[in-house]
Amino acid sequence: MTQVVHTGLERLELEPHVNITTGHSLAGEPVTLLCHPASVTRELVHAVEILQRIGARIVSLLGPEHGLDASAQDMEEVEHRRGDVPLYSLYGDSPAALIPRPDMFHDATWLVCDLQDIGSRYYTYVWTIILAAEVALSRGMRVLVLDRPNPLGGLDEWVEGGTIASGYESFVGLHPLAVRHGMTVGEIVTMVLEERGSVGRERLHVLECTAWRRSMQHPDTKLPFVPPSPNMPSFDTVLVYPGQCLLEGTNVSEGRGTTRPFETFGAPWVDAQALVRVIAAEHAPGLQLRALRFKPMFHKHAGRNCGGVQLHVKDATQVRSLRTTWALLGALWNAGTGQMRWRTERYEFVDDRPAIDLLAGGPWLRLAIEAGVSVDDMLRAQEPDRQAFLLRRRQFLRYA
Repeated sequence: MTQVVHTGLERLELEPHVNITTGHSLAGEPVTLLCHPASVTRELVHAVEILQRIGARIVSLLGPEHGLDASAQDMEEVEHRRGDVPLYSLYGDSPAALIPRPDMFHDATWLVCDLQDIGSRYYTYVWTIILAAEVALSRGMRVLVLDRPNPLGGLDEWVEGGTIASGYESFVGLHPLAVRHGMTVGEIVTMVLEERGSVGRERLHVLECTAWRRSMQHPDTKLPFVPPSPNMPSFDTVLVYPGQCLLEGTNVSEGRGTTRPFETFGAPWVDAQALVRVIAAEHAPGLQLRALRFKPMFHKHAGRNCGGVQLHVKDATQVRSLRTTWALLGALWNAGTGQMRWRTERYEFVDDRPAIDLLAGGPWLRLAIEAGVSVDDMLRAQEPDRQAFLLRRRQFLRYA
C-alpha cells in the first residue's frame, strides 16, 4: 500500500501529542506564526486554523515577501496590519525590514514557520525563515519549522549550479547554496544555522514530512499546488524558474504581466524564430521551445508587442533549466542586435553590483556570456563548486 505524503503542518494536526519533541507541546503556548497562502494542508486548511485546533495561542503573524496573502508583486513593499492578531511584514523598503523586531513576537515562546519553498536559491522565503529564526533563538524562544517537500525533488543529479562567491551574498542568496539545491526548508534552515554558528540553534525543531522521498517531484506527492507567490502559478513554472529567474538581471521580460511568467519571456527586439533555431536540443532537456509574440500587461515592456519563446515542459525529470537559460542568455547576447542589457537598477536592496551577479552568485556568468563561453564550458567550470555543495549538504539531509 502506498504511503501518503504528509507535510509537517498535517502532522501537527494528525499527531498532536508527538508533534515536536518529548516534553514540548504548542498547546496553550503563545506562538508567532510565519506563513503565507500556501501554508495549507491537502484539504486546504490553513496553518492558522490548524494551530488553533491544537490549542496554540497565536499572538502575532509574520508575512514574507509578497505578503501574508501573496498579493504584492516582486520587490513591492508590504505594510504591517493591526487587528486582533497583529500582522507584521518582513519585506519593506530597506534591508532592516527583512529582520523582525523583538516586539513583533509579543512575548511568544515559539516561532512556528510554514512557508512553501520552490527549490531555488533565489526564492526568498527560506532566507526570511532563517533571519526570523536567528532573532527568535537569540531571545531564548524555540523555533519549529513545519517541513514541506521540495517540489523539484532532491536527488544529487537534479542539483544545478554552483554556490555564492564571498561578497555576493544578498536576499536572493544569504548563504552559499547551489541554485537548484534539492533540499527541503527544514534541511536548509538546519544547515545554514549550523554553518553560520547561530546562537541557540539547539532550540530549532523540524517536524519532518512523512513518506516523502528525494526522487519525488510535486506531482508524485499528490499534494495540491497552491501558488506561493503571484508569479508562480504552476508546477511547470517552478521547473523552469531556477534558470529563468536569471532574466530578472536583464532587460528581457521574464513574462511578468502575462499568464505564463518565467515560462514565457522575450523583448520587442527578439527574433523569436531565430532564437529557437540556435538552441541545441541538448541544452533544453525535458523542454520544447515555441516561438511566439506576447504583450506584457505590466512590468518590463508593458503594453508593447514582444518576440519571445514559451518553454513547454515535456519531461519534468529531465528538465535542467539553468543549463537552458545559460544557452538562451548566450543566444540573446550574441543575436547581433546589441539590445540586450544587464539590469543596472537597484535589485533586492543592492545597487552597487549588477543584479545578474547577485543571482549567479558572482560575476562569472555575466563575464562568460559577454566572452561567448559555451554552455558546456560553463557547466564544467561550475561542477567543482556543485560537487563541494553536494558533499556539504549530505549530513543535513533528512529523507531517503
